[in-house]
Amino acid sequence: MSPPPPAVAPYHPPPSYPPPAAATGRTTDGHAAASLVFAILGLVFSIPLGLPGMIGGTVAYFLAGSARTRIAESNGQLGGEGAARAGRILGIVAFALGCLITLGWLILIFNALLDTSFAG
Repeated sequence: MSPPPPAVAPYHPPPSYPPPAAATGRTTDGHAAASLVFAILGLVFSIPLGLPGMIGGTVAYFLAGSARTRIAESNGQLGGEGAARAGRILGIVAFALGCLITLGWLILIFNALLDTSFAG
């Protein structure tokens, strides 16, 4: 007696995957978006003036820290991790650039005030 032919394996459909993040109702945290906006504005205004970059960079840094905490505590309901990370990094850059530009302006102003070459 010969063995019976092997049985055909039953068909199992492929596993279902969760929908993309946009379709799950996951929203970007407002602090993350605000952090990115403050960081970009700080960078833009730090180049000619300096001080706004220091202020905007500081605000962006702390907003990003707050956003990262809120996102971690939301159990997947809030998104925006990338925006918070970018806001934090750009905030640091805006603060540093603002410090350098402000220092340059202060040196320029104090040199102009202490210049006595025009007095005769």
